[in-house]
Amino acid sequence: MGNFLADKVVAVTGAGRGIGRAVALAAAAEGARVVVNDYGVSVDGARPSSSVADAVAEEIGTAGGEAVAVADDVSTMAGGQRIVDTALEAYGRLDGVVCGAGILRERMLFNMTEDEWDPVLATHLKGTFTVFRAACAVMRRQRSGTLIGFTSGNHQGSVSQANYSAAKGGVISLVRSAALGLHKYGVTANAVAPVARTRMSANVPMELAEIGEPEDVAALVVYLLSERAREARITGQVYTVAGPKIAVWAQPRELRSGYAEGRWTPERLAEFLPGAVGVDPMPLLVRVEEMERAARSVKGAP
Repeated sequence: MGNFLADKVVAVTGAGRGIGRAVALAAAAEGARVVVNDYGVSVDGARPSSSVADAVAEEIGTAGGEAVAVADDVSTMAGGQRIVDTALEAYGRLDGVVCGAGILRERMLFNMTEDEWDPVLATHLKGTFTVFRAACAVMRRQRSGTLIGFTSGNHQGSVSQANYSAAKGGVISLVRSAALGLHKYGVTANAVAPVARTRMSANVPMELAEIGEPEDVAALVVYLLSERAREARITGQVYTVAGPKIAVWAQPRELRSGYAEGRWTPERLAEFLPGAVGVDPMPLLVRVEEMERAARSVKGAP
């Protein structure tokens, strides 16, 4: 057992499998007392079971750590609150939350139904909000704490997972808002965009050139939960970890601008915008176009 998170209490959602499980085990191994949350659903969000959360809590206990399981649905306000209440009841405080719960319902945008959109947004985005909301009220009183949301490189856009992509983009904005709003209370907030082999990564429609294991992601999360990260003033950031690679994403900012004399008209914009302001190319669009050309080549199309 290490001591990187000694005396800290950490709640991890989606901790029954994959990256969430790796985070819970790593946090416990570094001295944290852990609230293990998992609703225990399949990748598409169906068939909930409490057994996976119980199993991880038992695994932590067997290894000499301390953990308690809670199988609540993070997409409800009551579920998010119960996770935080469980930490307070069991350990008297809460120092960090890691929101890793997620599901997928893949569909092209023009075929996507409300039943495929709503649960994905509810689990990823609202599920991060419900836990952040309950946790930051406690952390504000403590004048310390760390919020970690899980996003994805798919926040750039996705061919067939618009629901997932929109949710993950929302998580980034939520994290940045938390970093700004809670800074004066000593609370930090960051996002992790993991690239690791899990049940969900098996459904990624594009080949992943760089990919690691859940344990690689867990190491970064443990660091972000630690006092070392707080001392380094890390907040409002988005990090990708993919095996040996770690990267930080840029903050949103204007790229280029231009000004009109008087009001813009469609005609003036048609003359001015393409050359003077232009576009910021989409790297993923370039890949999509390459894939489309390759597919046409295989089919013998021009």
